[in-house]
Amino acid sequence: MDNQKDTYLTIAAPVETIYKEKSSKFLTYAWHVTDAEQVRELLDGLRKRYYDATHHCYAYRIGYRGEQFRANDDGEPSGTAGKPILGQLLSRDVTDCLVVVVRYFGGTKLGVSGLIDAYKTSTAMVLDEAEIVERTIDREITITFPYASIGEVMKIIKEEKPKVREQIFDNTCRIELSVRLSREASLLGKVKDVSGVSIIINNPDE
Repeated sequence: MDNQKDTYLTIAAPVETIYKEKSSKFLTYAWHVTDAEQVRELLDGLRKRYYDATHHCYAYRIGYRGEQFRANDDGEPSGTAGKPILGQLLSRDVTDCLVVVVRYFGGTKLGVSGLIDAYKTSTAMVLDEAEIVERTIDREITITFPYASIGEVMKIIKEEKPKVREQIFDNTCRIELSVRLSREASLLGKVKDVSGVSIIINNPDE
């Protein structure tokens, strides 16, 4: 079996926490997100809800391996907010996740090290509250083949155990499958030997 990593960690549901430090209040939110548009919508919602807050700092990682990421200090001294938020996501290897820390300044300056610690602590608290779940990286594959080959194809599916998302049996048959990344090579290796088969990989870059 291929040992390619085919799982990733994310959060199961939205969660929020409150942290206070020297009269400043840090409202922290974490969401499961899968694209930048979701990030924008959630940020816009918080900015409207907490329009009088001093800062809305955030970081996110998107993609199975966290290949899309961003950290934003929103007016705090450079590197004191977004970076420690992102650091917590990285240290826990959590992706497809947005963390926003809404700060209300309490009148006492925290200093650079104090800010870094406050944003790190706020993020650690919200991730401690979140349910961290492991999900599989799946390849979506469509195979078409003549009806005469159905017995051979179904035997392979029984052996390899991919998820069957849809199947149509006619003169030309079509089956849509979802298979764990680590099992893809084994499945395709067997399917390619079937007479008259055609294979389309629907998400080849994931």
